[in-house]
Amino acid sequence: MADEEYEIELDRLTAGYDGQPLIENLSVAFRKGEVVVLIGPNGAGKSTVLKSIARQLAWIGGRVVCEGKNIGEMSYAELSEHLAVVLTDRIRPEKMTCREVAAAGRYPYTGRLGKLTPEDERKTDEAIRAVHAEEIQDRDFEAVSDGQRQRIMLARAFCQEPDVLVLDEPTSFLDIRYKLELLTILRQMAKEKGITVIMSLHEIDLAMKIADLVICVDHGHTVSADAPEKIFTEDSIRKLFRVEDGFFDPLSGGIEMPAPAGEPEVFVISSGGSGIPVFRKLQRENTPFAAGVLFTNDIDYPLAKRLASEVVTAEPFREIPDSCIGQASEIMDRCRRVINVCRTFGPDNRKMEQLIRKAAEEGKLS
Repeated sequence: MADEEYEIELDRLTAGYDGQPLIENLSVAFRKGEVVVLIGPNGAGKSTVLKSIARQLAWIGGRVVCEGKNIGEMSYAELSEHLAVVLTDRIRPEKMTCREVAAAGRYPYTGRLGKLTPEDERKTDEAIRAVHAEEIQDRDFEAVSDGQRQRIMLARAFCQEPDVLVLDEPTSFLDIRYKLELLTILRQMAKEKGITVIMSLHEIDLAMKIADLVICVDHGHTVSADAPEKIFTEDSIRKLFRVEDGFFDPLSGGIEMPAPAGEPEVFVISSGGSGIPVFRKLQRENTPFAAGVLFTNDIDYPLAKRLASEVVTAEPFREIPDSCIGQASEIMDRCRRVINVCRTFGPDNRKMEQLIRKAAEEGKLS
């Protein structure tokens, strides 16, 4: 390859089924030790890309190059020394322990009899330790949990000592603990061992946090690759997933439900994050609300801006002007209730106490 930093390259790859392209002319290169994440709607072609890289799907056109070699010209034994695959298909080995399943990753390096050497056993030990599976290695593979099975499959892949690791939705069926544990292991193996990790993820909040490079696979054969900072914007995620109700928040990396519609019924006085749980509670109740007066650098402000019908704002590092207090007072007059969760007042926001006294006098404060 032209650049030795690149571990694997897709060169005008066209792939699909029954001769019909689902992915066309995809050209992208992945660096050694890079974590690459594919995101996109169901059925858009993420698994098609992964299966093409793993040579489990015949290409319609183009090629996949690993360490300067076209993987289409490699024997399966040679390919298995460079590339390991963990797909969503659940294997069901009969009467095999977790250790035996993990050790199967050493078979590309064994002789015809498949006998494990002391070195193979040592490599298996290392892989099992890497995924924190020592306590379950002697248990029946079919008797352990989904999260534990996923770790064993990862250990099997590590036993192959691959340059490239391909995973299709590795966090499926896992609870949050195992999702985080699995992705942490993958990140460590990429950075410490130099393994190029290529995987698909449904959880875009996790993809945003782990990916060095993001590939967006959209319907209509459209594929694009870029840094996560450019991919994970509200507008790009809305377009990619056809989001009509709710929105993607790039600050939190999460998906938000739509804001309650209509004239505000509740006015929220908050600061320093105290309003966030109140905003979410009102959102769950589908109660339109207003918020203020919030400095534009307050931690409450971004969510209030997205969920509140109206937000009264002020510039930070200066006293709230009387005009903002007047605007907030006018909105409060239209609301049936005022919620105050602001507990700290200083020179800049002291005038907020006027709004609290007003709400108390009118019997609206809660």
